[in-house]
Amino acid sequence: MTITEDQRRLLMLCAVRVDGESPDWSVLARESMQPGALDDLEAGRVGENSVAGKKTAALIRRGRMDEGAISDRVDEELALARSVDARLITVLDEAYPLNLRLIYNLPPFLFVRGTEWTDADVRSVAVVGTRSPSPEGVKRATQLADQLVKAGVTVVSGLARGIDTAAHRATLSGGGRTIAVIGTGITRSYPRENTALAEEIVQSGVLVSQFWPSTSPAKWTFPRRNVVMSGMAQGTAVVEASSTSGARMQARLALEHGKKVFLLRSLVTAQPWARKFVAERGAVEVSAVSEIVEGLASPERVRDVTCARQLTLELA
Repeated sequence: MTITEDQRRLLMLCAVRVDGESPDWSVLARESMQPGALDDLEAGRVGENSVAGKKTAALIRRGRMDEGAISDRVDEELALARSVDARLITVLDEAYPLNLRLIYNLPPFLFVRGTEWTDADVRSVAVVGTRSPSPEGVKRATQLADQLVKAGVTVVSGLARGIDTAAHRATLSGGGRTIAVIGTGITRSYPRENTALAEEIVQSGVLVSQFWPSTSPAKWTFPRRNVVMSGMAQGTAVVEASSTSGARMQARLALEHGKKVFLLRSLVTAQPWARKFVAERGAVEVSAVSEIVEGLASPERVRDVTCARQLTLELA
């Protein structure tokens, strides 16, 4: 893996740390997409007039004085990434996933293992649910993923136990393409029983991490993983989930991102939160995969929307 000078500059900004605090990475990502932004960021100038933007600017001004330690940290993380044959993709790069560019809290970089992104991956759906599913829930997740594969849709999930595992396995069994967005660094494997599954995904799909390669699983990493999982797909399909499930949180995030949320009819029948999402928040109750597929935009349409948004940023 080789990186460009600008990629390294962005990583250096992400590695700033002052009294245990880091700049807001979403602020860095949003700012970095504007022309000449890296020069401004390195000088501690942030155009975004928000609390997070002002705090990020102050942290950079204080933290950049320790440039040697920051550089060492970046070198260590890049060495770890190379040890597992991962590659780096940043918001500065054309290869950054189109769907992900459209969310406001996008990550500034991704470490990736596996095959290259394709335009077909833009037509993607995140299939999510509980880590402790019923046998019927596993069956529904398996059928949903299998039918999405038949429709030429890329299946995104989080490599967790339960519904995620069923979705990934069904996609691979059907000869489809799956993207696993993990809640750890790219060098880590969690849960351990899915280590072999992760390696299988790498052969034909993509393993994605938004964290430094050394990052261990923690309570804070999985909610952030859900943000990227929502962003990576055009929509989220929830199979089976309680009111406290991370899948419910992802459904909320997807709606906040302006993405489509598909709730299986069985889930809507069983869960008050799902009925409320349909009645009040714009989620869609579905009973057939065709209802999901017909709601997806073409790669060309998503590219047009992304380009229009980028132009708006440049003119701001």
